[in-house]
Amino acid sequence: MQRGARVQVIDPHGPAAGASGGIVGALAPHVPENWNPKKQFQLESLLMARSFWAEVEDMGGLSPGYARLGRIQPISDAAGLALAQARATSANSLWGDAARWHVRRSEPTEWTVPSPSGYEIFDTLSARIHPKQACLSLVAALQARGVPILTNGTDQGAIVHATGVDGLHRLNAERSRVVGSPIKGQAALLGYAMPGGPQLFADTLHIIPHADGTTAIGSTTERTFSTNTGTDAQLDEIIKRTRAAVPALSDAPVIARWAGLRPRSRSRAPMLGHWPDRSGHYIANGGFKIGFGMAPKVAQTMADLVMDKINTIPDGFDVPSSF
Repeated sequence: MQRGARVQVIDPHGPAAGASGGIVGALAPHVPENWNPKKQFQLESLLMARSFWAEVEDMGGLSPGYARLGRIQPISDAAGLALAQARATSANSLWGDAARWHVRRSEPTEWTVPSPSGYEIFDTLSARIHPKQACLSLVAALQARGVPILTNGTDQGAIVHATGVDGLHRLNAERSRVVGSPIKGQAALLGYAMPGGPQLFADTLHIIPHADGTTAIGSTTERTFSTNTGTDAQLDEIIKRTRAAVPALSDAPVIARWAGLRPRSRSRAPMLGHWPDRSGHYIANGGFKIGFGMAPKVAQTMADLVMDKINTIPDGFDVPSSF
């Protein structure tokens, strides 16, 4: 659209369906070590996110709930402290002046996680977004530019299939081995307002204060499940662990429970590129837990490929390697 193309979106389930309608929205980087194309791609995308989502909000007039406010992680012991300090050195080299990985003393405040070692990590690269609101913000921006959002329609021109779990099932049916699979996640929304606070990460829990005065917590990672969208005792355990980890949330009411399926490619990296044996068709799938964080860079990469025939897809992200 921004490059002069006519665009239409066909979304059979409507905007913000499935994993896109989630509530957590932790845009957090991989640790700055063992660097690879996936981590570099994610770094570039996270750095693009502020201007990307600001432009979306400006076009459509709806906020995606984006803010780059950083993330706090408590350090448990001396070994963890040494590792965190080594990663701080790596971040200085790999992230440059774009962001910082600070190891600092943990000071008791309303919004913190008690640290057994007395130290914590604060990185300035992590950001938050409200997934459902971001989808609606994007729809508003597209509609403001005259892009139709349809529930059905005919294929025209180049087709990009960003079809999530449904798309993975279709690809699996066409191949001799599994291309990807759905991974269920459960999350909760608590009635606790800390809209200007950083996200917290403790004991594998993501704790995200949103701009609307709620706090999201999650999530489970379930490879086997009986229902796609039902919540159960596994979410109860997430809530229990969160209350124990963050004293400020001990009495915060649960105002929503959410579950959905996230598309995970076999390689765990996003799957991008031409659809083999289908001329003019492209795939953008497999985002799993990092889909929103990767979105700005994925959009740029796919536009380069579809519009300008320039392939900048990193090794390990291309569709044939996933097949």
